Amino acid sequence: MNKTLIAYFSRTGNTKMVAEAIHRALGGNRKLAAIEDAGPLADYGLIFAGFPVQAHSVPLPAERFLKSIPAGSNIALFSTHGAFPHHRLAQEALEYAAVLVSQGRLLGTFHCRGKLSLQALEALAESPEHQEWTQMAPSAASHPDAHDLAEAAVFARHMKARSAEARNKRSEAS
Repeated sequence: MNKTLIAYFSRTGNTKMVAEAIHRALGGNRKLAAIEDAGPLADYGLIFAGFPVQAHSVPLPAERFLKSIPAGSNIALFSTHGAFPHHRLAQEALEYAAVLVSQGRLLGTFHCRGKLSLQALEALAESPEHQEWTQMAPSAASHPDAHDLAEAAVFARHMKARSAEARNKRSEAS
C-alpha cells in the first residue's frame, strides 16, 4: 500500500494551508481531503492527519477521525495553533492526539502557528483560563507563513521516508 492520505480539519484555513503544503511536497499516489471526505482509511499506507488546536485540545471532529484510523496504520500528525512555538499548550494537543492514534504507528508530529479568527480571540478573552492564549495569539496573525509551509514540506518528505522504512521492515520480517 503506497497510497498516502493527507486529511485535515480546518475552520480558518490555516490547517488546510499546511495540508496543501504537505500534499505538494509528496509525489506518488496521494489524496488531499477534509476529514469528512477522506473515505475508507484502510486503503492508505500513510495517513497524515491535521487539526487546529482548539480549547487546548483536539477538536471533536478531528478526535473522531483520529480514533477511526485502522490499527497498524502509519500516521503523521500536524496541527496549527496560536501559541508561541514550542509552548506547552501547542504540545499538549499533539500529545493527546498521539494517544488517540496509539493503535497505529505514529511516525512523527509537526505543528506551526496559525492566525486565530476574531471570534476565537474574543471568546478566549472572556475566559480567565485562556488568558495565556489571549496574550500569545495576536503575534500568530501572519502564520502560517512561507517558512512554516516550507518546514511542513520537509516534514512530509521525512514522514514518507519513515513510512517506506517501516513498510520495508515489515516485508523483511514476513
